Amino acid sequence: MDTQLKPAERTRTGQPQSAPDTPVDQDDSPDAYVMGFFDHLAELRSRLIKAFLGLAVTTALSLLFANRILEYLITPVNREDFLLQTLGPTEGVVIYFRVALLAGAILSIPWITWQLWMFIAPGLTRKERRYILLSLPATTTLFLIGVLFAWFLLMPAALNFLQNFQSDIFKADWTADQYVAFVTALLFWIGVSFEMPLIFFILSRLGLVSPRALRENWRLAVVGASLAAALITPTIDPFNMMLVMGPLLALYVLSIVLSTIAYRKSGLAD
Repeated sequence: MDTQLKPAERTRTGQPQSAPDTPVDQDDSPDAYVMGFFDHLAELRSRLIKAFLGLAVTTALSLLFANRILEYLITPVNREDFLLQTLGPTEGVVIYFRVALLAGAILSIPWITWQLWMFIAPGLTRKERRYILLSLPATTTLFLIGVLFAWFLLMPAALNFLQNFQSDIFKADWTADQYVAFVTALLFWIGVSFEMPLIFFILSRLGLVSPRALRENWRLAVVGASLAAALITPTIDPFNMMLVMGPLLALYVLSIVLSTIAYRKSGLAD
């Protein structure tokens, strides 16, 4: 007598489904709930809105002490014989809010990173989630290290070169808008670039990037570092570009080292 099989015991073709050789570890699999395309868009929209709201809150809080930050940023050049100038009636207001936005962006990095994590977490395994979750505090730490590196090491050399370049021909009278834009761009993007080794470490730990691929594409890394240096520094002089390219290439080398360590810990062959 034929035994009736339950629908769950048949495959999509109607044939009985054989038992798997090994049990599936539910903790090492993505979530069982599968989201549709529009569900992903709705989730992404929700996360972006929350990230923007967090940025708005931290920027509003930064307005309370933006004046102190601005005074600190102009300390290296604001002397009795060298004062920053404003050429427009609204330039001071724009600079004030730009500094507040930079401070708000720094303060909101943990919140924005958390929203990104919550968006991608459902598609990751438990092991992958653990790697990324443990790396979240390091993202803010590395960003702040990059900002400090840019401020205490890169900025003095860059400003000294720019102030004294062709000083017998040109008089360095800088506008506040151009100076603050230069400083904030350098601090922010150098801080972002310091997160590159951590990103490559995580990708290598997950088996998505291999150290061999990083080593073989070093030429692309040099080109990318030069383009990034040209975008970060608004000047075209090679001195300031090399000041930015040097740390970027050093971070790429560090990324290769960390990628090799992560690959070996994962038991993968390079």
